[in-house]
Amino acid sequence: MRFLGISQLSLRRLNAVFSAGTIRGTASSAAMRLVQFCHRGGEGSVRIGVEQAEGQGVIDLKAFDPSMPSTMREFLEMGQKGMDCAKRALSSGQHVVSRSDIRLLSPVTGPEKVVCVGMNYKDHCLEQNAPIPKEPIIFSKFPSAITGPYDDIILPEKSQEVDWEVELAFVIGRKGKHIKEEEALSYVAGFTVANDVSARDWQMKRNGKQWLLGKTFDTFCPLGPALVTTAALKDVHNLGIRCLVNGAAVQDSNTNQLIFHIEKVVAWVSQFVTLCPGDVFLTGTPPGVGVFKNPPVFLKRGDVVECQIDEIGSIRNTVV
Repeated sequence: MRFLGISQLSLRRLNAVFSAGTIRGTASSAAMRLVQFCHRGGEGSVRIGVEQAEGQGVIDLKAFDPSMPSTMREFLEMGQKGMDCAKRALSSGQHVVSRSDIRLLSPVTGPEKVVCVGMNYKDHCLEQNAPIPKEPIIFSKFPSAITGPYDDIILPEKSQEVDWEVELAFVIGRKGKHIKEEEALSYVAGFTVANDVSARDWQMKRNGKQWLLGKTFDTFCPLGPALVTTAALKDVHNLGIRCLVNGAAVQDSNTNQLIFHIEKVVAWVSQFVTLCPGDVFLTGTPPGVGVFKNPPVFLKRGDVVECQIDEIGSIRNTVV
């Protein structure tokens, strides 16, 4: 059936958009930038905050409402109640802490899962003369690899071929299994910037060429600077994405090059595992990684890696 030239699939997708913003009541119903932080000098105490604007003051949610939890994962598990509180806090303009008084942490720590998609940019496949995948290529990193947006990347003694990979990441906002593609975005709490740091020798030559070990050394998953809700982005599938090493651009593309869109990835992975609030997804990297340069280029101590995505922000990590 068609109604005013709109197909049934389009109607279902429109319904999913409205559901995401109203009936289902996920993070996508309000435009916000959520962060995890600690006060300088109080590194053991994690807090959740809402940025007034990118790079500006942060409203301390627990100061605004003492019933709020201290970690993003617990906050997301609260569902709409947590989001409503964050929205009220942002509107109040109260309990603002200066950026100079806090240290931003990864917007999510201790997730149940870190799910990654390989070979998911058309231009990255062309870079390798590799065929376009017919279905998503899924691998993982251990959650212990996660580090903050401005924390150091530690070069492991075990690897001589550590490489960069700027990636769009998203975080699951509510529990789901066998999720329909047209409803998938209503399960996404928001988006952030990731660097899928990779030890190419362990990814491509060692460990039976299984990718896990090469991807999951400590500090190999910088995330941040904020969890930006879906409503705050014009079009997540049309964002400039870049990586700079020591100020020189090495990756420069757009999320319109993604082969499998966010909805497809959520629906695909949820066929195999139950998705839970706080689960982190890395969606793949564009061309320009060091291993495919001629000659190959790898990170060394003292290098500064900056990963940027339009409308979300940038993370900046020094290699030590």
